[in-house]
Amino acid sequence: MARTNPITFLQQVRQEVSKVTWPGRSEVLISTIMVIVLVIAASLFFLAADQVISWLVGLMLSIR
Repeated sequence: MARTNPITFLQQVRQEVSKVTWPGRSEVLISTIMVIVLVIAASLFFLAADQVISWLVGLMLSIR
């Protein structure tokens, strides 16, 4: 494989970056809010699952 000149490489990177369609401010905001909401929902789900499993194990082993 041929080695690329660093200057040529940087020019190619700049060309490729110019082709990228960057998200707008509102799209980033909506995506961020969705991620935060889903992280909170997953956290609550795993908290509830952990509490139920802990209760069941305690009940089965009578460790209360």
